[in-house]
Amino acid sequence: MDNHPKKERTFVIIKPDGVQRSLIGEIVSRFERTGLKVVAMKFGMAEEKKFWDHYNKDDAWFLKKGTNIVNDRTAAGLPVEKEALEYGKDIIRALVKFMTAGPVVMMVIEGNQAVGVVKKLVGGTEPATSDVGTIRGDLTSDSYAISAVDDRAVRNLIHCSDAVEEAQREISLWLKPEEIVDYRLVNEAILYDVNLDGIME
Repeated sequence: MDNHPKKERTFVIIKPDGVQRSLIGEIVSRFERTGLKVVAMKFGMAEEKKFWDHYNKDDAWFLKKGTNIVNDRTAAGLPVEKEALEYGKDIIRALVKFMTAGPVVMMVIEGNQAVGVVKKLVGGTEPATSDVGTIRGDLTSDSYAISAVDDRAVRNLIHCSDAVEEAQREISLWLKPEEIVDYRLVNEAILYDVNLDGIME
């Protein structure tokens, strides 16, 4: 692949709540309107094991998160019913349960600073506090508080990669190289051509 910055790629999953709420077109159009392009797209059910690989957490992460949960439960006067490590794993268990509850859309998005632009468009992880104008801020209102009360993963419509290296790892996990299409959009001329050659007749 060309290493030019305009060829940067990121990975996106429209989660089951986004699919069920018929927001696929709205979400994709938000990316396309910035000049980014879709170079791969897959729709279907995903395997549970793939999501464990996707989230890629180790025991140190589980222990850290689980210890926070134990401390929060203790402070709230709630019983501590399992080891911290298991509470940590419950975070990913809830995510995996949610992500495999229905079909998802997996996409590779390409363009200048694709990782950063997509993160900006998607918004913060918690919809209730995500900025107006972002996908999560505009299209859903779930919160950590209500998802904790209901003992489930927060429903925030979409996953996107946090960094270029993470995007590369996630793309290779979910898609084969031959499923990613190299092509040129006509509107890339206005975005990237240095001298705008060929616009005037």
